[in-house]
Amino acid sequence: MTKTRREFLTEATIGLAGAAAGAAGALPLEAQDPAQQQSPSQLPPGAPPAFGTGQGMGPQVSSETFVEAEKLMQVALTKPQLEQAASSWRGNISFMYERRTGPRKVELPASVVPYSSWNPALPGMHVGPTQDRFLRSDSAPALPKSDEAIAFSPVTHLSHWVETKQITSTRLTQIYLDRLEKYNPKLRCVITLTKDLALQQAKQADAETAAGKYRGPLHGIPWGGKDLLDTAGIPTTYGAEPFRDRVPKEDAAVVKRLHAAGAVLVAKLSLGALALNDIWFGGQTVNPWLLEEGASGSSAGPGAATAAGLVGFSIGSETGGSIVSPSMRCGVTGLRPTYGRVPRTGAMTLCWSLDKLGPMTRSVEDALLVLHAISGPDSGDLQSVPSKLDFDANASVKGLRVGYFPKWMNEPPATNVDRAALETIKKLGMVPVEVSIPDWPYDCLNVILFAESAASFEELTLTGKADELKVQTYDAWPNLFRQSRFLSAVDFVQTDRLRRRVAEEMHRVMSEVDLLLVPSLRDEMLVITNNTGHPSLTMRAGFVEVSEARSDWAPDPSRPLPKFNPPRRVPHGITLIGRLFEEGTLGAAGIALERAFNVAAETPPGF
Repeated sequence: MTKTRREFLTEATIGLAGAAAGAAGALPLEAQDPAQQQSPSQLPPGAPPAFGTGQGMGPQVSSETFVEAEKLMQVALTKPQLEQAASSWRGNISFMYERRTGPRKVELPASVVPYSSWNPALPGMHVGPTQDRFLRSDSAPALPKSDEAIAFSPVTHLSHWVETKQITSTRLTQIYLDRLEKYNPKLRCVITLTKDLALQQAKQADAETAAGKYRGPLHGIPWGGKDLLDTAGIPTTYGAEPFRDRVPKEDAAVVKRLHAAGAVLVAKLSLGALALNDIWFGGQTVNPWLLEEGASGSSAGPGAATAAGLVGFSIGSETGGSIVSPSMRCGVTGLRPTYGRVPRTGAMTLCWSLDKLGPMTRSVEDALLVLHAISGPDSGDLQSVPSKLDFDANASVKGLRVGYFPKWMNEPPATNVDRAALETIKKLGMVPVEVSIPDWPYDCLNVILFAESAASFEELTLTGKADELKVQTYDAWPNLFRQSRFLSAVDFVQTDRLRRRVAEEMHRVMSEVDLLLVPSLRDEMLVITNNTGHPSLTMRAGFVEVSEARSDWAPDPSRPLPKFNPPRRVPHGITLIGRLFEEGTLGAAGIALERAFNVAAETPPGF
């Protein structure tokens, strides 16, 4: 008959599984049998604590239990080793789970961050510029006559018109609110429309402008935030059913900074539930350029809303590709900052050592304007650090060394657009440099992603509330969180060590060049740079034709994707990778390329 945990605790024997480190000779296997072990109260005075003397608890396990576990862990033990492991499990290991299994449970609030931390800068490495310099462009065309043309204008133009009083923030805000209400039913990109707050903030911005109190280039500019950024008194749902009624009491640090810059919050934008892909409790957010496919995720709402001219700019987040992918698919500019530059205080935590917040905009300079406003450390995010930003919108790019991987440029997911971008770099006077990295299994780094995310949402998993999420496929969070409970702690440490090796390789590569040009969705580079913390800039570089809708989800034969004949024309983006904290260089190169490509102004049909 199966015994309860209380019965196990009552009947558990406590003993020595072997001599403590440093003792002469190993005890024979028979002496390590728990039945022959002594309890701490029976040990002579002065005997030090020893492994194997933990409070025996938890279910009994057998050699057969470990035989099955071997398949998960991909290790192999001999029969004597199996027997020894099984007989000593409750005294050596099982009690370590008491933190979550009880009886002495310890709650870990979301505000408690891991004690260990990731620093993208290797020991002794100097990173980033030594000075702060921010020189924006200072010209703009005349204010367009149509509301649609105004809505699709970049922030660089919008801010000039607001500053020179050619348009009020109130009118601009109403334009975007009207478009959000009109087009959101098509795109499903809005979780909460913040109309009352927006009109209040716009009115205040206009009053300040009239009084000569202009706060800067984001003053009076309407924006949308991915709905994992806390907003005081306004729902912040994470796109997930268990959190749809969650209303925080305080704004996230980034929200506070944008409010301080005079920006106007018009909407909380959709994200794939708990920051995975593009399906949330309200449905799937779709791509304005191709309504038959998702917008990609998890910053799906920011990507779709920015591309469709429903906001002036937006804030997204990335852990493993969530800014890069929707920026690429929706044809917008996404800037993923260096890890630590932008504080995540008040933002949903998926992975402490990987999460990053960044702007999604319609032009490269817009992204730098927003980055400038949200950068800097915050006491609520222990990983945020002081950093400088050296940016000149009119800087020369001649002589910049641009690294590229020849093999990657000649195989999927690279396209003719990527290869043409390499030629454009040459025409602009930048210097292409062939680079390489070791052929390592970089996807193994995702042990960190899976382990940290499963830890962040442990309660959701263990209470069964993850079952409430809309998507329950094998490649969705509920299953991945459960599977991640069986990841090896030893492998986590080894993966962390591999992460350092990879960081050293990236440092070597980046010491040879000023930036990299890579196919945006090249898996190795997405995994590598998210783990090393390097900044990236994804931008529209041209158009391609697709004959089938694209998806973030694993192929499902029961749900085939729509096919197109003739193929559909959609935007295609490239990605630039920069040195740590050198987003200014990315911005200068990006602006030069944007002008040369001359494709950023085209808008999705029907919007």
